[in-house]
Amino acid sequence: MISRLSLLLLLLVAGLAGLGGCVEPYAPAIISAPPAYLVVDGFLNPRGVSTIRLSRSAALDAKTVPPAEARATLFIETQGGGPRYALTETTPGTYVSAALTLDAARQYRLRISTRIGRQYASDFVPVKLTPPVDAVSWGAQGQDFNIYVSAHDDTRNSQYYRWEYDETWEVSSPYQPLIEYYDGALRPIRQAFPLVCWSTASSSRIVLNQTIALSEDRVTNFRMLTLPANTSRLARRYSILVHQQALTKAEYAYWDLLRKNTENIGSLFDPQPSQVTGNMHNLDDGQEPVLGFVGAHSVSDKRIFISRAELPAAVVPLSGYEACLPPDTLKPASGIPPPTAEDIRLSLFYAFNSQKYLPIEVVPGGVTAKERDCIDCRTRGTAVRPSFW
Repeated sequence: MISRLSLLLLLLVAGLAGLGGCVEPYAPAIISAPPAYLVVDGFLNPRGVSTIRLSRSAALDAKTVPPAEARATLFIETQGGGPRYALTETTPGTYVSAALTLDAARQYRLRISTRIGRQYASDFVPVKLTPPVDAVSWGAQGQDFNIYVSAHDDTRNSQYYRWEYDETWEVSSPYQPLIEYYDGALRPIRQAFPLVCWSTASSSRIVLNQTIALSEDRVTNFRMLTLPANTSRLARRYSILVHQQALTKAEYAYWDLLRKNTENIGSLFDPQPSQVTGNMHNLDDGQEPVLGFVGAHSVSDKRIFISRAELPAAVVPLSGYEACLPPDTLKPASGIPPPTAEDIRLSLFYAFNSQKYLPIEVVPGGVTAKERDCIDCRTRGTAVRPSFW
């Protein structure tokens, strides 16, 4: 693997050599044509459903999602020859178990057989039972809006924590069209656009904390997420569902190294990327790298809601539709001599037939209109109300 420093030096040399001429970018062969290593994403849930996603590594400059590893056979195996639990493929590359209750005194591993017969397995790992989330709280601080999480474990069996989260928020367009374009003409709208939609986003950052150096296994008001104080996600009503996981020391070390490799590579003074070694192995070829760490731990969830009315007066969220104001005013085929009916029909056709641009209402001298993304909130979410809302 070419280090970040080596790559920068190569680019510098290429730039100096090309002064006065054209500079061609340098792309190491491994960037565009890496081996297709197996990537294993997921964990064994001893108190619920386990979901494992299999894919293959792709080039750094790839424009498509990594290819899924479909039609594999997956089992959860018990150390010492205990029961095996099958996972079923639900969509290509995604494998799901039944809801399980695994013995916390035993160790388990994931076993994989690919469709071409290659055998992979994780190390046997102990079961970690995650304590409940004590609290999820929030607060505005200057230009930031922070989400905090608190947890503790009186048995001191947790100590290494990871959090993921799902955000959901309401979206509402500033426009409710009174007219629509249909069959070459404008008419009163037959079916109104939704007044409210719901957008969602899942965490993409690696959020970790550990209490090994503390006298108590306690996390208090750990800042898990920071948003701009004026984020449009707080414009109406916002919810965050926090997923807490207690990790082993080895699994924590894996995620911490992965976090450093993905977040702290902005300059020459940051830590250089390191090879991330998980606990997955090719049983037939020990030299083949396999990407991923499969632990065994339960998950504790907690959801909170935040409404606009609860925010401090100094926090004024954006609507998310600032770029959509004011509406445009179209004057179909205006001019001298006055337009004919055919002129008006063609003007409306060119403006609205693609449905990417929508009329709003008739005003003196024309029609107001705007792009669909400014009018139909379904471009930013779904009009189906979430079951938890």
